Amino acid sequence: MDPLIFLIVALVLVVLAWKFLAGMAKTVALLAILAGTAIFVFGGMG
Repeated sequence: MDPLIFLIVALVLVVLAWKFLAGMAKTVALLAILAGTAIFVFGGMG
């Protein structure tokens, strides 16, 4: 999948998490989205 498409999907997920989650659940969801996007876009940790 093209990294640009993945970034757009990640942005939509961030907006949904920001709108529908609260507190620690929001923080964990946002960190998971950020980490997953970074690993996918930048090619992992290796």
